[in-house]
This record gives sequence, C-alpha cells and structure tokens, in this order.
Amino acid sequence: MRKYQAGPVLVQPLTLDQIRPNVRSNLQGPSSGNGRRMTSKKTRLKKGKRRKRRRSKKTKTNKTPPYLPPEAEEGNIEYKLKLVNPTQYRFEHLATQLKWRLQEGRGEAVYQIGVEDNGLLVGLSEGDMRASLKTLRRMAEKYGKRGGLRLRQKLPEKEVLVRKVPDDQQFLDLCVAVLGNVDSGKSTLLGVLTQGELDNGRGRARLDLFRHLHEIQTGRTSSISFEILGFNSKGEVVNYSDSRTAEEICESSSKMITFIDLAGHHKYLKTTIFGLTSYCPDFAMLVVSANTGIAGTTREHLGLAMALKVPIFIVRTVRQLEYVLKLPGCNKVPMVVVSPDDAVTAAQQFAQSSSITPIFTLSSVSGESLALLKVFFNILPPLSNSKEQEELMQQLTEFQVDEIYTVPDVGTVVGGTLYSGVCREGERLVVGPTDEGRFLRLKVGSIHRNRSACRVLRAGQAVTLALSNFDRSLLRKVRGPKMNPTICWQFEAAIVLLFHAKTFRRGFQVTVHVGNVRQTATVECLHGKVSNNNYKLGS
Repeated sequence: MRKYQAGPVLVQPLTLDQIRPNVRSNLQGPSSGNGRRMTSKKTRLKKGKRRKRRRSKKTKTNKTPPYLPPEAEEGNIEYKLKLVNPTQYRFEHLATQLKWRLQEGRGEAVYQIGVEDNGLLVGLSEGDMRASLKTLRRMAEKYGKRGGLRLRQKLPEKEVLVRKVPDDQQFLDLCVAVLGNVDSGKSTLLGVLTQGELDNGRGRARLDLFRHLHEIQTGRTSSISFEILGFNSKGEVVNYSDSRTAEEICESSSKMITFIDLAGHHKYLKTTIFGLTSYCPDFAMLVVSANTGIAGTTREHLGLAMALKVPIFIVRTVRQLEYVLKLPGCNKVPMVVVSPDDAVTAAQQFAQSSSITPIFTLSSVSGESLALLKVFFNILPPLSNSKEQEELMQQLTEFQVDEIYTVPDVGTVVGGTLYSGVCREGERLVVGPTDEGRFLRLKVGSIHRNRSACRVLRAGQAVTLALSNFDRSLLRKVRGPKMNPTICWQFEAAIVLLFHAKTFRRGFQVTVHVGNVRQTATVECLHGKVSNNNYKLGS
C-alpha cells in the first residue's frame, strides 16, 4: 500500500518591491506614514525567536495523519474501523452490506479494517484486529464466500479481499489485450504466465501460443490468439502447470484473465486494430523491450489504445517511457510498481482513474518481479459495476462474429463476443447482412465458453456458437429479431488524424474498423478541417 508522509512546508521569499516600503517606514521614525508602529531591532529579534519556537512545536505535534480517499457509497471498497463482537442485528446488517459490495465488484470486495469512513487510518490493537477478521470470515461464510488476506506494512491496519466462490459456472472474467513492438517478448511473457514455467532465453515459453508453422519458424505473431490465467478464491494462481485443460482451469477459478495476444509487426497492424475494436478488451498491457526501448509500433499501439479509450498499463519498461507518458498528448501519471503493496495500490487506483499508468519491470527468464504482475491481476477489479452490467443485459441481443469455423458433424461454428443482451441455447436469431441487405433467421444449437459447455450467454462474454448449416459468407453479425437492424452504403464520420505518411484527400481508400466489421471504403468528400487534425468526411 502507499506510504503517507507529512507534506512539505513552502516558504515564499519577499521581493525587492515588498521590502522597500518597510525600509522607508523605519527611516521615518517610530510611527510610519501608513499608521504602523515600528519597534526596535531587539524587540523584533525576540518576537522572531518566539515564532520559531511556535513553529517547531507545531511541526513536532501536528503531523498530518495518513488518509485514504473518503469511502464511496458505490463500488466494492468498504471501510470499517473494527468488527468486534457485533450483535445479531448488527451482524445481519454487516452481512447484507458485504453482499452489496460483492455485487458492486461483480464477485470481489475489498475491506479496509482500521479505517474510518472519512479515510483516516486509525488502526487497531492486535486483539481487536483478530476479532474483526474473525467476524469478517463469518460474514463471508454466510453467503458461501471465501476471504484472502493482504497485510499493510508499517501500519496497524489490514486490507481484506473477499472473493465469491464460483457457482453455476459464473466467474469474474477480465479481458486484457497485449500490445507492443515485434520481438518485445509479448508471447513469451504470456507463455510464462499461463504455462507456469520460465523461458530458456530462446523463446521456448511462446511455442504453445503460436497457431501457424511460419510463426514458429520466425518467432513472430501474425494472428490473434487467446490464453487464460485463473485465480481461485484464495488468490492463488491457476494455470496449465496445475491443470491439464482449460476446463479444469475454469472449474478451479473464481476469477479469469483472458489475454488477447496481438501482432507487433507493422505488416499485421490491421489485424491488431481488428483485435482491439472487435473483442472490446477491458484493459491493454503494453510490453516494451528493455533492449530496444520505444521502437517500431510501440508509439502506434499506445496511440491506438488511447484513441479507443482502453486503460493501459506497461510491462518491462525503460526510463525513456516515463517521459513519453508525461507528454501533452498522453497526460498519464506513471506509477512504478516495486513491491506487493504497490501492486495492490496500482490495481485499485488504475481502475478508478484513467490517468494512472502502472509500470512493471520484470524478466521472463529469471522470473524477476513476475509475482508483482500476478498480484496486480489478482486484485484488478472490473471497470463496470453490477448495475451497469445489468443494464447492458437488459438491452436487445447483439453478437459480434469474429471467426468462423466448420466442424465435422457439428456444422458452422462462430466465435465472438456478446455485445449486449442475453443469449440462450436454442434461441432463434437473425444473421447478416447479405449482399442484398437482408438478414436470415437461424437457431443457436449449442454454446461453449472457454471450451466448456454452457446454456446461457451474458453480455461481455466471449464464446463460440454452433449454428445451423448455411453459407459462411453471410455471417457478420448475429442479432435478436426485435432489433430490426438496418444497413448503409455511405456514412459521415468526424475523424482525428493521428499520423499519416501520405496526403489525405478525396478518392483515398481506407479500411474502416467498426466493432468487428472490417470494410474497405473510399473517401467521397472532405467537409473541411474542424480543428487541429480533426476532419469531417463522407465515405
């Protein structure tokens, strides 16, 4: 956790113009022209000594107490001064309060013990702290939850993470897109995190992530791949070192991190843009090589994530990167993580403030600081609370198709993300549009999430759907019949030109990325420059 200290005292010196009136008044005698009575030099020295003594007493006694931000009514963070021997009525109230915080955190709640509601860190005795933690465990057991403890160093307070035990295959799932220049170690880092084995320095850890032969031969990612990392209710890592299949990881985990491994080479930049716009990641992890620093597509990936308003944190960095984050175009506050307490603080503040950018320095070969990144992923909360998630599920069903497969004895299988609404097995939807602008009806045969069968799909979840046999070229989006979808051949858009090597003019061909849709378009006209690098065009 962050360590708090008393703030510095700022002394502002007098200017020459402020000094001269006093000098002139002393020359005029005991009483100056402005009505002030002048004193002797000896008297002024005595008063100065008394002021110094008063200041020294204040600095000794009035130290600024450590504070946290005031407790918010919404969110998954709760402050409690102590929980010692509550009555039955008080206990029921506390348990209901815990249930509310778990709903706000979609399965996770953070309790700050020894902290008042205004954020003042008071602390407790060792006996009261043990009794408070015992009460909190009883509260968690009442709703079938389990708690994991994290201790704050050098302060008599404790921070408790309460995580919901997964039931009915419902676990907290966060999606993290992995960005960075080619040969920066993105796939190697994911291999170390998900496989549980360190790299040998020659790229052995990344081999399981590659999908094509040419990726293995060149060592460069050219397609989009997915990897998962789980955490159980005790905060322990669940990966392929303990489990053989993805199904076992899902069964043992109460929190899942789904990594989207994106290409770093400039040749595959369109594939990277498609991964960012189509899969709607919650966060982005920018990996920077300590050898090459900021090179190649690093700046482009950083600009894309910021343009799409995806919260971004950085792994394996150099000092040069902190300077880039502070530039006017970024306006980010770098937060270097060097301890487990820093990782906990970074995870909480990163989800609350878009200006915070956590930075991790680690090695996939020696494993240095790898545990800090795991602590960060374990504590990292979702961006949306339960109310926002419920509102998204109440909307009409829309499923974005990202990939299409043909499976023997099954038929057409599509993979993608449910953008809004709820989808159930056997439900009838419409798919399209076709070249004629029509939408065709179909039936959902089965649903699989992380290679495990499930019956209900909720908004924000990435799954695969087995559909009835029909022409694959017709697939683009799957929607509910009540949505009454429409199509368009032309549209107007206000764009921000981040960087471009050629002249942007009428007739220029571009690739438009709208969600999961990738479409070649032609600029028909430019309506003029709205502001600096901002244009309004029709295509």
